[in-house]
Amino acid sequence: MKIIIIAGGLGTRISEETEDKPKPMVLINDKPIIWHLMNIFSLQGFNEFIISTGYKSEVIENWVHGNKIVDSNSNVMHIATLNTGLNTQTGGRISEVMKTIPNEKVIATYGDGLANISVPRLLAFHDSHGKLATVTAVRPPARFGYMKIEKNVVTHFGEKNQSDEGWINGGFFVLEPSVLNFIASPNEPFESGALTNLAKMSQLMAFQHKGFWQPMDTLREKRELEKYANLLQPPWLSAKYP
Repeated sequence: MKIIIIAGGLGTRISEETEDKPKPMVLINDKPIIWHLMNIFSLQGFNEFIISTGYKSEVIENWVHGNKIVDSNSNVMHIATLNTGLNTQTGGRISEVMKTIPNEKVIATYGDGLANISVPRLLAFHDSHGKLATVTAVRPPARFGYMKIEKNVVTHFGEKNQSDEGWINGGFFVLEPSVLNFIASPNEPFESGALTNLAKMSQLMAFQHKGFWQPMDTLREKRELEKYANLLQPPWLSAKYP
């Protein structure tokens, strides 16, 4: 099964790092975050990747085609790139890649988020419900101090638990080939286009992931991931696989 990695955006929210490279090539210690992401899959036996590029596409292309890229267990990862254009939206990037592998079910995810997701469990869930698409639902990281207020009196002050948050889109989609028909144009975001329409037709199911999940939208989050990467086992590689 092939893994589509969406890696073409401008990365404006972390512009300090993305002036000369696309966001998935931002280094977490000495490796691009996209390498850490691919490790999640490769260490579970899924090592075929297609990277959908756009902004600074040559940086990813040179990295892929100029190196023999292996995971942390020295397994070779098989990687292709497809330049899907500078201004193409997420729906268009997925669509362009899916057109090159017709009639294949795929996994697709963003190139800037890490999670200790069990890929076999994700796929088993998808196959069990028979719908066209699965999105991984995650709890957003608690980013702000939490106050409980009663009649203007602060009765609790502290960190908000991640479990108190609602569910959000964490990426890690499983998509049947016919999802391609729900992507109207290259200029349509996957989230407000295809996913919205699939949900209206009851064809979108949520795989609830309660483990580690962390995006990299800010320098603060980058530094957090760097600390995790120094651990003997980074938390995004701690999934228990069936």
